[in-house]
Amino acid sequence: MAFGLGLLGATGHAPLSLWYLAFPALAGALLCLRRARSARHAAWLGWAAGLGYVGGTHFWIVQPFFVDAARHGWMAPFALFFMAGGIALFWAAAYGGAYLLGRAPRARLLALVPAMTLMEIGRAYLFTGFPWAPASMIWLPTPVAQLAALAGPFGLALFTYAVLILPFTFRGRGRLAAAGAVVMALAGAWGWGAGRLAEPPQDGALTVRVVQPNAPQHQKWDPEFITMFFRRQLSLSAGGEGRPDVVIWPETSFAYWLEEDSPAYAHMAAAAQAPLIFGAQRREGARYFNSLAVLSPEGRIAALYDKQHLVPFGEYVPFGDLFARIGIHGLAANEGGGYSAGPGPRVLDLGALGKVLPLICYEASFARDVAGAPERADWIVQITNDAWFGTSAMPYQHLDQSRMRAIEQGLPVVRSANTGISAVVDGRGRILASLPLGEAGALDAPLPAVLPPTAYARLGNTPVFLLLAVLLLAAVGSRGANRIDRGGRNGYRL
Repeated sequence: MAFGLGLLGATGHAPLSLWYLAFPALAGALLCLRRARSARHAAWLGWAAGLGYVGGTHFWIVQPFFVDAARHGWMAPFALFFMAGGIALFWAAAYGGAYLLGRAPRARLLALVPAMTLMEIGRAYLFTGFPWAPASMIWLPTPVAQLAALAGPFGLALFTYAVLILPFTFRGRGRLAAAGAVVMALAGAWGWGAGRLAEPPQDGALTVRVVQPNAPQHQKWDPEFITMFFRRQLSLSAGGEGRPDVVIWPETSFAYWLEEDSPAYAHMAAAAQAPLIFGAQRREGARYFNSLAVLSPEGRIAALYDKQHLVPFGEYVPFGDLFARIGIHGLAANEGGGYSAGPGPRVLDLGALGKVLPLICYEASFARDVAGAPERADWIVQITNDAWFGTSAMPYQHLDQSRMRAIEQGLPVVRSANTGISAVVDGRGRILASLPLGEAGALDAPLPAVLPPTAYARLGNTPVFLLLAVLLLAAVGSRGANRIDRGGRNGYRL
């Protein structure tokens, strides 16, 4: 049952976005903890629920292995099972920890609120982090998602697990009171978020042109198609009415090594007639980088950013030399160790274009990297190549990750995706312009105005971490109190 409820909870994420079905299912998955007979049994229940949820939200992970099925197809089922099973261990730890913190089923449920929030934090930080498809992101189709501007991803996670669990942690009148409090909290969050969304988007002074070449992954690096896709990008950059202030191409859209000078730069500059942001691979001695470059209108490289959060077993392989001996290499990288990581988040000062925070591919999943930028940017640019994942759920979920970063920081996001979904997003997470998945094209749109720094942008995770510490201390204290007083018929007894 826990597995099935977790799997049903995955329907809350894009492209289905059935939040009204997913949240009751997740509540049921969390309530399975009441059936636990021991900490080990609780951990198994948590692992089963997590396996269903993560397997459902991450099923797209099999897609890249079929781009070159002869070499990598055999890995697909193992990749799905080990990824889902590995991430589900965080759920197991949360359920097992909550069982140990509480001495009665309802006390354990109450402890599950901070435990599951800590699970989300662990997923974001441990083992390089992989905070994909957190339960809190299910709120995105609703105004409640705007709470991320106040409390960030972990504050929204804490709110989510609280409203799912609290009505079931009390008896009698206590349950009615808890349910009433949850309804009031939801109504308040919904109303506050709706008020933010009622404010119309404000345009900034710049116009962006986002290019989407739609190069399928099996053709993208084929010498017979490289020139065709390069010319397509030149044509899309030069077309349209009027001239934009900046043109943006997707990740690795420049299919040659990034050099200090290249004959291709003159053609790119002539087509764009504006600064051009594009993705390319570059090498520095024996090291290779997945990079973002800014080409000036004169055809010179004006700024560089090297991707710092690499995809394990995609862009690099831990212990790459060892795995290479048995034929396992990074799917998107050079054989052996693959790419090298850049030094960290960086804000590029592009003069009249303002200060830009660059993100490459799944770096948009990491709220901590965006929040940890050395200074506040004026806008975020994300370049990505989601062609690896075809028309699966991944490109839709990836766009949602970018929207959450926009809400958290109050910053507009411009994303160029090779096969889609390219979009312009305002500081409240609204999609103002987009290109559909699987189509070539270019869109011109005003860059949305930057909003004042949000509460989360100013305070970060500190308030949520302090609240979590208080909740955990309360759970420990409640366990101690129950040792002393096991009696009482109070409806609020846990």
